[in-house]
This record gives sequence, C-alpha cells and structure tokens, in this order.
Amino acid sequence: MKHQKLKTTPEVSKRMKALSHKKSKVESVLAKALWHKGYHYRLNYKKLPGTPDIALTKYRIAIFVDGEFWHGKDFDKNKEKLKNNKSYWIEKIEENIQRDIRNDNLLRQMDWVPIHFWSNDVKKYLNYCIEEIEDIIHETCR
Repeated sequence: MKHQKLKTTPEVSKRMKALSHKKSKVESVLAKALWHKGYHYRLNYKKLPGTPDIALTKYRIAIFVDGEFWHGKDFDKNKEKLKNNKSYWIEKIEENIQRDIRNDNLLRQMDWVPIHFWSNDVKKYLNYCIEEIEDIIHETCR
C-alpha cells in the first residue's frame, strides 16, 4: 500500500537538500585517515551508482558513510519510535534502503566492492573501519 506523501515546508526541503550534498565531518575523518595511510581517492564520485562518499578507484572500492536515521539502521525496531509523519518517514527510509541495495548490486556488476559504514561506527571505531578497507584492498590485490 502506497502512503500519501506529506508536503514539507520549503525550509525543511531546503535544509534536507543541502544535507544530501554536504560532506559530513565523519566522511572527512575517514577520508583523511585513508589519505594519511597513503591512499588516493575521489570524494562523492558521481561516475558510480549511488555517488560513493569515497571511491578508491585504484582498488575499485566504493565507500559509503551512512547516517543511521536516513539509511535505516535497525529500522524494523526503530520505525516504531517515529512520532511525526510516521507513514511518510517509513516510506522514505524504506526507499533509501532499497536504493542502497540496488546501487550495491550495480556496483558489483561493474566489479566494484561497495562498503558501508554507519556514521557512528566511523566516529567510535575509525581504526577498525580503516582495517576493514585495508583487508578488502589486500583481498583484491591477490
């Protein structure tokens, strides 16, 4: 069943549009950590499906730093906590989840490896995230 989309105010629309294109601090932290390790990358690489936040073109790795709310972390549990415009947000976030899956499949078809990190995990476990990326780099170089 399709939910009726509720109109948002022009102010909210403007704010949300600005967010979608702005590089977050968390993405910058991850990118800088990769740079300090000697990896070269492209930011917001529009030539690939989903416009990865960081693309390691040499290794064909597409890295996404996903916001927990927008990309539906623990969504089955968390959607019950939504208060305002519940049906709108459920539809919006479910669409985001499905779009992420489609883009990952397209990337794999192009022989790219998509990697997703939750933004809070990058904040708390930056070194682990770097290790995950380096593990994939070592696997692809074999």
